[in-house]
Amino acid sequence: MNIYRHAGRSFKSVGLCLQHRNCILKACCLHGPNSLLTHCHLTTGIALLKKLGEESGLLPASYFEQENQRNRDTFLEAIGRYYERITHRRGHVEFIYSALSYMEQFGVHKDLEAYKRIMDIFPKGKMIPTNVFQTMFQHYPKQQHCAVDILQKMEDNGVIPDRELEIIMVNAFGNTSFAVNKLRRMAYWMPKFRNLSPFPLPNPVPMDTLELAKLAIQRITLPDLQTQIEVYKASELEDAIDHTWIVSGQSVVQKELLSKLPPGTALYVEGAFRVWLRNMCVHYFILRGETTVRSVETMNKKPDPEEADDISHLKSWILRDPEEIEHEVEAVPTVHEQEDGTILGCCATGSSSRDSLLSWIRFLEKTNPKLADFPVLFTLKSPLGEVVELPQLEENTKNGTEERNLLEKP
Repeated sequence: MNIYRHAGRSFKSVGLCLQHRNCILKACCLHGPNSLLTHCHLTTGIALLKKLGEESGLLPASYFEQENQRNRDTFLEAIGRYYERITHRRGHVEFIYSALSYMEQFGVHKDLEAYKRIMDIFPKGKMIPTNVFQTMFQHYPKQQHCAVDILQKMEDNGVIPDRELEIIMVNAFGNTSFAVNKLRRMAYWMPKFRNLSPFPLPNPVPMDTLELAKLAIQRITLPDLQTQIEVYKASELEDAIDHTWIVSGQSVVQKELLSKLPPGTALYVEGAFRVWLRNMCVHYFILRGETTVRSVETMNKKPDPEEADDISHLKSWILRDPEEIEHEVEAVPTVHEQEDGTILGCCATGSSSRDSLLSWIRFLEKTNPKLADFPVLFTLKSPLGEVVELPQLEENTKNGTEERNLLEKP
């Protein structure tokens, strides 16, 4: 039996359909698994059918591998050649799975028309169930599972089916099949969830990295509507090493918090952190200050119900000292004052390098003059940027720190 298992793997590797595999295996069974003729049948059969498939287009992958320019038009042309050559739809399931695997390379994985052409490959009328038992036990289960895989790929890529695709599937699998039921559930729920996000993004998102960085910083700084998004060019600085763009986000409240910090307070540039915009990832960095004692006590302070009901020590605000009243009134922490620190700004750069972040700090000094009085510590814990040598990496691991650079401002 091992020889037949090996033969099955060989057939699958060359892309032979089920009918051709059965023909070769039947010929082998006439002579037994250990016969020399069996080995000859397997070797010769695989070689001949592979050559025949390359010449006549029977191999599913051959329709797509011969395309030099991979775009939407060539993808649809490859499916059209399959229509012309294989009139009886032999090996259509293998061809469909091969087409699905090439959709990303041709850039049609979000094109509804491409999915319609693929779904139209299924033969019409033959696979429609005629009674309730065929419906329950999935009439032609292999083809139905293939159709469900097509719909699942559409759902993963956010492609909403339309009425034309439903008609194609009803003509192929019937009105009560599992594949058609999945399509109708998708057509009902996907339009409802498409516009439910409170942070809408363009579809598709722009491929330009600068535009992606702007969208990412806008989403990160959305809690503070006074945030100002600025785009800088590092080449404008005289001593800049990395000439790239910098997208910076800082609000008026963050500038006030930065100006109120005592001189000598250490500030930290941390990152890179990831934010996803649909299927695109953007790395960003933050400028963090130390946690203020006032904000932590205010956030953790809970009202005592016994003190609220105690009337034994009532005091009149007219007879009290004004300084005593001011000390008891606490300002509500801003959204930037968190338990682990105060966020003073965020940015995304074109290279995510240490030099570009240094340029960002120098641009912030123009709008925050007091920033020059604070030491800035770069704690880049991400593998982005420069490659660290192995001895240095081992030493940093032993010391339990990955501090890259300490910048002291005069």
